[in-house]
Amino acid sequence: MKKRTGTSADMVTYRGAIYPWQCDHMGHLNIMWYVGKFDEANWNLFANIGITPSYLRQQRFGMAGVQQNITYKRELMAGDVIEVRSRILEVRERVIRFVHEMRNVERDEVAAICEITAVHLDRTAHKSCAFPPAVRRTAEKLLAPAGKR
Repeated sequence: MKKRTGTSADMVTYRGAIYPWQCDHMGHLNIMWYVGKFDEANWNLFANIGITPSYLRQQRFGMAGVQQNITYKRELMAGDVIEVRSRILEVRERVIRFVHEMRNVERDEVAAICEITAVHLDRTAHKSCAFPPAVRRTAEKLLAPAGKR
């Protein structure tokens, strides 16, 4: 197993394995599971910047994905061990854009890349709203270097 080197802006947001029941009739990880694993990475990324489950429940805020693009690079099969590393690409008043890179740990190969744009929501008013200053500051500190975007 090769040691993965990333930028200081990369953070591990998911680790897991591929199970046979997650594979399609061709033996590959089914696309619904790529999306699910990226979704789990989203919530770990959000927690790292202060958008925790408690924050969402107690403050009546939410997050909504408004665009998601996935590029499939390599097949994943039952038994493969994977890791998702994420980096923040852009932070605006109400919007955050980030990328997840799913890797086969054993082969140190990129299996899929998912770029997402998400909006911070006021769930009471049912509309987008500004990130709290502390959340925005934390996210800005984690912005990927210009060359890694």
